[in-house]
Amino acid sequence: MVAFKSLSVATLAMGVVAQQPIRYMPMGDSITEATCWRSKLWHKLQSTEFAKTNFVGSRNGDSGCNDNTYDKNNEGHSGYMASKIATEKLTGPWLSANPADVVSIFLGTNDLAYNHKVDDIIPNFTTILAAIRAANAKMKIVVVQIIPLDKGQSDRDKKTTPVFNTALANWAKTNNKTESPIFVADCYNGMNASDYRDALHPNEGGDVKIADNMYPAMLLALAAAKAG
Repeated sequence: MVAFKSLSVATLAMGVVAQQPIRYMPMGDSITEATCWRSKLWHKLQSTEFAKTNFVGSRNGDSGCNDNTYDKNNEGHSGYMASKIATEKLTGPWLSANPADVVSIFLGTNDLAYNHKVDDIIPNFTTILAAIRAANAKMKIVVVQIIPLDKGQSDRDKKTTPVFNTALANWAKTNNKTESPIFVADCYNGMNASDYRDALHPNEGGDVKIADNMYPAMLLALAAAKAG
């Protein structure tokens, strides 16, 4: 009888563990921290089986989205470059403090804005990826092709951002793993000058487009995380 009770408790405990929400860390710069696409994405997920996804991270704010209903936790840091995160080895401590099953990487805007060469930026993603997989060998990853610089109206944007985004997609393909897949979200195409509140950051219309463009890749990543 005692053994039966112990087995029942163990079985119940296993069921509780299995029902834990998937943990998702939005990682990036100010376009992750100080915008409202996370709110839009969270609301899109509410009509899916992933409505209880737990957003995680050390940050807990936005840019005045007037939405107190969504999970604001994130790992967006205004002004941060991929090179800073890689060089200062920040990814490991972030994930140690807030473990995740899915992470999105929305970086590169500041690197390009400070005229870093694409060939110098991409290796930083490899460093960040290594730290992510060291924290969780089965991490599911969404890498984001960034929105246009300068509202898409400058020569700087036309000459660099598409090149960077193509390199990032190729990098994702090269570094994809069955147990830790990388899904690509295209947030470049479809953005217009009217979707910005300044030269780099989206307004509400831009936030909606980013959430819409991230949504398919996020569903794939969350489904992969659910499957294990």
